Parts: sequence; structure tokens; C-alpha cells
Amino acid sequence: MHEPAMEPLSRRAVASTADIRSHFPALDRREQGQPVAYFDGPGGTQVPRAVADAMVEYLFYHNANTHWAYPTSAETDAALALGRETFAALLNGAAEEIVFGANMTTLTMHLSRAVGRRLHTGDEVVVTELDHHANVAPWTALSTERGAAVRVGRLVPETGRLDMDHLLSLIGERTRLVAIGAAANALGTINDLQPVIAAARGVGALVFVDGVHFVPHELPDVQALGCDFFACSPYKCYGPHVGVLWGREDLLRRQDFARLLPASNEPPERAETGTLCHEGIVGAAAAVEWLAALAGNDGPVRERLAIVYAALHDRGGQLFRRLWDELADMPRVRLFGPPPDAARTPTMAFVVDGVPSSAVSRQLASRGLFTSHGDFYAMTVVERLGLAPEGLVRAGCACYTTEDEIDRLVGAVREIAAG
Repeated sequence: MHEPAMEPLSRRAVASTADIRSHFPALDRREQGQPVAYFDGPGGTQVPRAVADAMVEYLFYHNANTHWAYPTSAETDAALALGRETFAALLNGAAEEIVFGANMTTLTMHLSRAVGRRLHTGDEVVVTELDHHANVAPWTALSTERGAAVRVGRLVPETGRLDMDHLLSLIGERTRLVAIGAAANALGTINDLQPVIAAARGVGALVFVDGVHFVPHELPDVQALGCDFFACSPYKCYGPHVGVLWGREDLLRRQDFARLLPASNEPPERAETGTLCHEGIVGAAAAVEWLAALAGNDGPVRERLAIVYAALHDRGGQLFRRLWDELADMPRVRLFGPPPDAARTPTMAFVVDGVPSSAVSRQLASRGLFTSHGDFYAMTVVERLGLAPEGLVRAGCACYTTEDEIDRLVGAVREIAAG
């Protein structure tokens, strides 16, 4: 008797939003009698049970330091190796190219010091006005530390996009590194990285990509991008608070990382310092595995992730368009960033004229609607929009966001705008 043929991976259905929501205990929370709708995902998403369970399992039964000759230490080594393999699948890199750390900011500062040791007075680094300052400050610090000149790509406030012609004009023979975000955490803009990376390649410059806001919404592919370094934050993708840096193995091997003499000199460990957050890495890998499992448990992780990302992209886009269209028609409400039909994430940035962003978020929270407010460490964006110091209100769609939650947010903003 023949077993039924397995359904082709490309035709698999992805778990429904209702099924996805059943994995998140946080969604049971109520605020002043209202179920909480978490629109704060761009600053950190909620965590499914599978992630917490994996971390507890590790801490209770496998907790140890690494590279010693007893079982729990060997089990920890295996857990970290699996974490590297899992993130290699997510990013389309290799396990030996996955570096773990406290967070993206710390990893970027660590890398910038290593890159900076090879810079000389007059060398140039290029950053942008659209980026989170974790992808600005570590590189601009090289101007005082190493004498590097800093060139800054302009934001076009009216569109929420980079002035690409201006940015490309800054990349020249003295450029040693270009730092750019794949997606803007404040406005949701997805940048066209290919011409920037091609221009940097043409002059032999390194390219560092901040993928923190991109990875929760679009499946990354570092090979297709052709960048040299790519960083992301698992806690923006349903995992715990750790950071991940991908770097080409040959470049990780060549960078002059600050390190202790007894530590491994082989990548990726040569780019890591001290004892890592083992349980965090285990949880981060579990988050990626949980996402892949939304398309079932059979088949390569990356192929299942591609199916899940495509489905969640469509769902998020529909929710965002609904939110944009409703808010765009409201008096006193101003929207920022590219419209729904542009390359962007489902991240809404807006203000209610005459009401500080902090007050808007506070009033929304009283209705069980959790949004973030301020500059989100993208302070240059807020300054260029003329919104300092109060900044923006930001509402992001995640895999657990529903149409009902969008409608609740729309109704609440309408009440606030009406005074």
C-alpha cells in the first residue's frame, strides 16, 4: 500500500491568524477592561510559548559554560551550534558567519572599533539620516577616534525616503565603509540596497546593513544582497533579547576585534566577547523554528520560512493599507513615510496635531492599544520632519495583529483627533 504523496512545500497553507494568536499568552492581558492589542512590535514583539519553553528547558536541564568535558557543557556547545545553523538558514549565510551578542547596538559598536583600527586620516565612512542611531553613532565615532571623514546621505522628509542620487554621489575612492538600514524603524521605508552596495563594491568599500526592522517583515538573503555585514535583533521577531551579526567569514577572520588572548581566534567566536546569553540564543533559534513551523514541520527551514514570510507579508500589507486609508482621511492626523503601495513595512508613523505623541500613546494605552512614541533612536528623522522633541506615534502590525485591532486603533485615534 502506497503512502499518500506529501503536499508540495510551495503549496502549503500557513497557520491562520487565530491559530498564531493561540501561541501568545501575552494576548490574554487586559488593560482597563479591554483586551490588549500590541502595536509596539517595531520596538519588540511578544513571545510564543515555544520560545519560553525552549529557554526554560535549557536553563533547567542543560545550563553550563562552553567547551568543557562534561555532558551539560557539550550540550551547551551543541545548542549554540544549532543556534548558528538556524540563523544561517534565516539569513542565507553559513553557521561560522553567525556572531551572537547582547544586542545589535553592542555588536555594531564592537565591529566599528575593529573596522576602525584599519582606517586612516582622510578615509571616509558613509551613513544616512534615515537610520536608527545604532547604525550611525558607532561609525561617526570613527571621525574622532581615527580621523575618518563622515558623509551623510540625505532624507527627503516629504517622501520618507533617502535621496538616492545624493547618497550615491557620496561614495567615492576614499570611501571605506557604507552603513545603511534595510528598512527604517521610524517610518517603515524599505531601502533599495542594490545600487548602494554596487557603488560600494566598485570602490572596494565594505557595506554594513542594519536589518533590525527588515527581518521581522521580509526574508533576508545576504548572498543576494552582496553586503559584507548584516545585523538583526531576534526580539523584534518573536524571540528574546539578544543580537545577531552575520559577517563574511574571511572578513570576520581579518578584523582586529578586541579580544582576550585565551579566547578562540577562529570565526565566529573571535568576534564574540565573554560568556554569551546561552538561554537567549536557544530562545532566538526557537523563535526562527517557530516561524518556520507555521508552514509545517517537514522540509528545509529556509524553504518553510519563505512560505511563511510571503503569507505574513500579504496579511500585514492588507492590515496596513486599511490603517493608512482610514487615518489618512482624518482631520488633524498626519501620516509619515511611504504609502501602502510603496516598498515598506507595515509600520505606521503619525501625529495628531495639537496633541503630543506621548499623550496620544497614553490615551491609546487606556483603551488597551499599546503604541510607542518619540524618536525611536532615529532622532535625525524626527528632526528633519520638524517634530522634535515629541516625535511620532508608531503602530506596527505583527503576525498576531487582527482587523478588529486595526479598527479599534482607528476608532481611538478618531476620538483623540476629535478632541
